Amino acid sequence: MSEAYDVVVIGGGPGGYVAAIRAAQNGLKTACIDKWINHDGTHAFGGTCLNAGCIPSKAMLEASELFERSRHDFAAMGIKTGEVELDLATMQRRRARIVKQLTGGIALLFKGNGVTGLPGTGTLLEGRKVRYTPVDGEERILQAGHVILASGSVPVELKSLAFDRKQVVDSWDALEFDSVPPRFGVIGAGVIGLELGSVWRRLGSRVTILEALDTFLPQLDEQISREALKQFKRQGLDIRLGTKVTAAKKSKKGLTVSYESGGESQNIEVDRLLVAVGRRPYTEGLLAGETGVRLDEHGFVIVNEECASGAEGIWAIGDLVRGPMLAHKGMDEGVMVADLIAGKVAELNYEAIPAVVYTAPEIAWVGKSEQDLKQQGVPVKTGSFPFAANGRAQALGLASGMVKIIAHRDSDEILGIHIIGPYASELIAEAVLALEYRASAEDIQRTIHAHPTLSEAMHEAALAVDKRMIHALNRR
Repeated sequence: MSEAYDVVVIGGGPGGYVAAIRAAQNGLKTACIDKWINHDGTHAFGGTCLNAGCIPSKAMLEASELFERSRHDFAAMGIKTGEVELDLATMQRRRARIVKQLTGGIALLFKGNGVTGLPGTGTLLEGRKVRYTPVDGEERILQAGHVILASGSVPVELKSLAFDRKQVVDSWDALEFDSVPPRFGVIGAGVIGLELGSVWRRLGSRVTILEALDTFLPQLDEQISREALKQFKRQGLDIRLGTKVTAAKKSKKGLTVSYESGGESQNIEVDRLLVAVGRRPYTEGLLAGETGVRLDEHGFVIVNEECASGAEGIWAIGDLVRGPMLAHKGMDEGVMVADLIAGKVAELNYEAIPAVVYTAPEIAWVGKSEQDLKQQGVPVKTGSFPFAANGRAQALGLASGMVKIIAHRDSDEILGIHIIGPYASELIAEAVLALEYRASAEDIQRTIHAHPTLSEAMHEAALAVDKRMIHALNRR
């Protein structure tokens, strides 16, 4: 006999656990099946983000940045620390403690909201049935009124460079090294490659990043991209664009990575190699029989703007569907779908999803870039303001970078905001709100920002759109 639920969620990552909680808050009997197993064999909710991605990487980024600043910046502030030493074991224990606290918190949230958490594997069958195979115990069938697929994504593995968890690693393994690799190679200069490359460079690695594209972070506005590349190279990241990795030969001493660049063959020697060339939707074992769910040529579940699949009562969210692979995008899709199932009005503005690179300086953006808008024939006007002219940034000793605002030349509507600089990840929230409400540059110009704050750079960039900056010279 099958168990009956109003909603069954398959996947307990950011999209899945949030969808389950909201569904339960809407009065629906809800279960969330999740198969994540950590390296120590224990189960934890939270998916890649909490266990092996967003959260542990930010813990390591913060710790490594403080380590670097204590060695290079504190003395200029009048703080004498003496010789600073790295205690990597303690740093890693801190990372693991933060992860355990947050993943354990999901179980408490489930209990408090009435969600049935089910560790194990979920497979969608015909007729909105779900086969649940527990971590321990016999499989059983769950009957659902609605099923939300939220199985997430996994790193793309190169055929010529299979992950071995020792020399060739994915992003999860690269967070858990027990020693600093003297020579650290990275394939892919995207968000993951830059963040993890930054962590190990600060802790003492000589880092080389190989990127196949000729352009650096092409999703960024070109002005911000150029500034970012300059900053990272100045820090010591060896970023080589336009490179195609052709082979890698392992030895007891490390790896010889061969690549082509500018028509020439070259080699680098590394001790460990991170492959960070992207992620793909994870659908292994997710579907069985004639479910009515269709996948596209890249393995994504095909859905409409409301995340409904072609099968009645079957939804899909997060990394499993089109759009950016971002935790907050999956979370908001989860809320939207749970509300739609409950008969409420819900929608998601895909034009106002922020993205962040948590390097130093941080990079964040929302909306369109100047080059994209010009290619589309949209008339624009732009304004930028440097953090070097911001009092709070100078006081923090973090005065690199800028805020850039792009507005429609005729209507003044803000179309994109790009930031590189201190706490860009926090400043971007105002930008997202501006796009969500279709604000104009004048709206931000007339909004009072506290002084002295980093947010004043946003205010000044809005003024710069109309050549009205106060604390920097206006360019005409």
